[in-house]
Amino acid sequence: MTYMTATPSRVTAPRDILLDILKQNQGKWVSGQALAKRLSMTRSAVRKKIEILKQEGYGIESLPRRGYRLLNIPDLMLVQEIRDGLHTAVLGQRDIHRYVSTDSTNTRAKELAVAGAAEGVLVIAEEQTQGRGRLGRPWFSPGGENICASLILRPSMPPEAASRMVILTAVAAAEALIATTGLTATVKWPNDILVAGRKIGGLLLEMDVEMDAIDYMVIGLGINVNSAAERFPKEIREKTTSVLIETGKPFSRIILLCRFLELLEHEYNVFRDSGFEPIITHWKALTDMLGKQVSIQTINGRHKGVIADMDHDGFLILRDEQGCEMRLFSGDITLM
Repeated sequence: MTYMTATPSRVTAPRDILLDILKQNQGKWVSGQALAKRLSMTRSAVRKKIEILKQEGYGIESLPRRGYRLLNIPDLMLVQEIRDGLHTAVLGQRDIHRYVSTDSTNTRAKELAVAGAAEGVLVIAEEQTQGRGRLGRPWFSPGGENICASLILRPSMPPEAASRMVILTAVAAAEALIATTGLTATVKWPNDILVAGRKIGGLLLEMDVEMDAIDYMVIGLGINVNSAAERFPKEIREKTTSVLIETGKPFSRIILLCRFLELLEHEYNVFRDSGFEPIITHWKALTDMLGKQVSIQTINGRHKGVIADMDHDGFLILRDEQGCEMRLFSGDITLM
């Protein structure tokens, strides 16, 4: 891939200009006449756009002869709020498709990719009704609490190297949690993010392959941010956590998502410029799995041994009691 280099141009809509003016003057009155002049539209048209912003959740007060003032910004994954907080060259800078509720952001992203959506297109949802992880397992995705996002990539790499992107993305997700929340996040092969030994996030990579090349790749990210302990199903409650549970206070999902996208772009630039070795080094610094005695369930059966290393393709190296080593692409790990 060679995409992390220049910011594509975006046309700024009147609605976004209006919101930007209100945000720059948050808590202060801005006259309808001044807004109409700035936007080259009638005061009636301004009023209609203000109503749309209110419907989206923005707390805007309106008074005759005073105008409008922004009182508060909703805790929602709104497109403009993401754009305002994001500092990337490409990721999230193209189209952002937002759903209040959808079955799966990965499903929506794959549909867009098949239709020709560009690299860097982002899909987000307040709620997933059929969120899923590896092997089709359900992913808990209640409305308005956590991060549910999927990103379209079109990497120039052979399909057998796709596991590198899982490792790279896991590093970015863990580093984003550490940088923004102060939590000690760790990575668990192949695609889990943990805090205090409990799962706080996960990744799902899906792709379409043509001959010996990847046509598109969709990386799904789920991070538990503002879900309280009682919100999780009983069967996963002891093994699952969230930023709210660990810190005792809610956290901005947009700040965390933006930092993740920035770090993912950074890690990929490192990968592109310096190869995969620095990514492996980052991953090893973020994991506590190396040297642990484990049992790994794969599609070919269960294997026991010590996690010896990770190779140059992101495969885990398992060493059994006889000293024989096995390369593993994926599997379910249980500590022994």
